[in-house]
Amino acid sequence: MKKNVFVAMSSILVLGAALAGCGGGNQAAPADNNAAAGNKTETPAPAAGPKVLKLNLHSEPPTADPGIAEDTTSSTIITATFEGLTRVGKDNKVHEAAAEKIEVSPDGKKYTFKIRDAKWSNGDPVTAKDFEFAWKRALDPKTASNYAYQLYYVKGAEAFNKGTGKVEDVGVKAVDDKTLEVELTNPTPFFLELVAFKTYFPVHQKTVEGNDKWATDAKTIVGNGPFKMETWEHKSKLVVVKNDNYWDKDNVKLDKIEFSMVEDENTELSMYENGELDWAGAPTSALPTDAIPALKESGKMTTQPIAGTYFYRFNTEKAPFNNVKIRKAFAYAIDRQSLIDNILQAGQLPATGYVPPSMALNKDGYFKDKDLDAAKKLLEEGMKEAGISKLPTLTLSYNTSEGHKKIAEAIQDQWKKNLGVDVKLENKEWKVYLDDVHQGKYQVARAGWLGDFNDPINFLEMFKEKDGGNNDTRWENPKYKELLNQSALEQDPEKRKAILAEAEQILMDEMPIMPIYYYTQSWVKNDKVDGVIIDGLGAVDYKYADIK
Repeated sequence: MKKNVFVAMSSILVLGAALAGCGGGNQAAPADNNAAAGNKTETPAPAAGPKVLKLNLHSEPPTADPGIAEDTTSSTIITATFEGLTRVGKDNKVHEAAAEKIEVSPDGKKYTFKIRDAKWSNGDPVTAKDFEFAWKRALDPKTASNYAYQLYYVKGAEAFNKGTGKVEDVGVKAVDDKTLEVELTNPTPFFLELVAFKTYFPVHQKTVEGNDKWATDAKTIVGNGPFKMETWEHKSKLVVVKNDNYWDKDNVKLDKIEFSMVEDENTELSMYENGELDWAGAPTSALPTDAIPALKESGKMTTQPIAGTYFYRFNTEKAPFNNVKIRKAFAYAIDRQSLIDNILQAGQLPATGYVPPSMALNKDGYFKDKDLDAAKKLLEEGMKEAGISKLPTLTLSYNTSEGHKKIAEAIQDQWKKNLGVDVKLENKEWKVYLDDVHQGKYQVARAGWLGDFNDPINFLEMFKEKDGGNNDTRWENPKYKELLNQSALEQDPEKRKAILAEAEQILMDEMPIMPIYYYTQSWVKNDKVDGVIIDGLGAVDYKYADIK
C-alpha cells in the first residue's frame, strides 16, 4: 500500500514503514511482519456471544478517505469500511466485488464494469456514478491527493491532474447507474488488481461534498465495505462493526473489530499476553525487537516475506545531500546485515536495490553492503565538490516507534564510526512526520514502501517526478522518466523488465534514497483467530476473519 507504510503504502507509504505505496505505507516498526498464519496462545475460547476481534493500530490513522489516504494504517481501516470494483480473496487472487461482471476489449484498453446491487452503509444504492465521482475527485488538483498518479493508467487522467487537460476527457464514465466504462491510455495487465486499491474506491458524493471533515469522524463516514465505523476516539480507540447493508454480509463473521492505538510495542505485547489483544505485531504494528528471539524460539511467532523495502530518503535540495557522491557515501557506509542480525532478527534481507526480491529486476543488487572504502572516497570527493572541509551535524528523522529508533541509533553510530559524521536523531508522531516530509522539512528521513500491486513499476514510478505525491526527495531525472514512459508502451515482458532495470540502475546511481532492508512481517496471534488475509504485498483484509 501506499505510501510510506507505517512500516508507508504504499503501495500504500508503510506504518510509519507505505509511502508505501499503497506507498506511502504506515507500517509499524523494524520488526516487519506479514501473512495470516496462526500462532498459538493459551487464552481460552470465549463463551458464545458477539465475535469481537481486538487489535492494535500502533498509531492514529491520518484519514479514512480512500482518495487521500497514503499509508498502511489508513488503508487498514479503509479496506474494512470501503470496497472497490474488485477485491483480493482468500486464494490471493482478484475477484469481482462492487462489480459483478467485467468485460475487457480485445485491445486491453477498454473495461466495462457492471455494478452489482449494493448499498452504502447509510442505505443509499452504490452506483457507477460513485466511482466516476471518486476517481475524478482524486485526480482533481484541488484535492491534492498524493496517490493521484495511481490513476494515470486511465486515459486523460494525468493531463487533468497536472492542469493541462479537462475533467471531461478523463476516461471514466458512468453510462448509467449500473455501468461504468473505463478507457486506458495503454493496455495494463494488472489493471484489475489495481482497481482493488484504495485510490480507486468509490466515495459517497453527498457525504464528501457536505462536510470537509467527513473522513475523520465515525458519525459522518459512509462506506460500502464489510464493516462500518462505529467509534473513533482519536489517538485512543477506533471501532468498526459489521455492515448489515453490505452485499456479501453473510460471509462476514465478525460482529466487531476494536482497534487500540498504542505506540509502544512492549506495551502492545503485554496487552496481548494479558488477553487484552488477540494479535500483536504486523501488519498493523510491530513486535518489540528485543522480544523476537524468544518469540521465535517458542514457535509462537509467524514470519513471512513481503514485497516491501525499508529505506531512508535524502532531501536532495538541501546541503549536503544535494551532492550525489555524499548521498552514495552515506548509503555505502552502513552495515545492513549487522542491523538484521542484531536488531531486526526476523529474516529480513539486506537491500542493495529498491525493488524487492519477489519482483527483482537485478537479483545481485546495484552496490555492495558496507563498502567502506568506496564510501570514504566518495565522501572526500563529494565534500571537495561542495567546497566544504567538514560536515555539520546532520539530522535523521523518523516516526515514533521503538524499532525505528533502534535502527536510527545503529545507523547514527555507523555513520559516526565509518565517516566521522555527527548525526542528531529526531522523532515525530506519524501524521506530523508525514506532513513534514511532504513539505521537505528534513535532511534524512525514514521511509518504507509496500507494493500496491505486484509489479516493479509501482516502486519505481514514485520517483518519476520531482513533485510526485510520494517522492518527497525533490529528485528527478529526465532519462529515468523517459524509461518509465517507454516501459508503459513495451508489451514484451522481458524487454519491459530490461527497461525497468535500466531505470532502477539510474535510481541507485543517483541515490535519492538509501535502501536498507527488504521487509518481512512477524506477529503472534491467539489460536481462536482465523481467516485474516495478509497478501504478499503486506496488505491486510479482515472481511473473512473469524473467532473460532
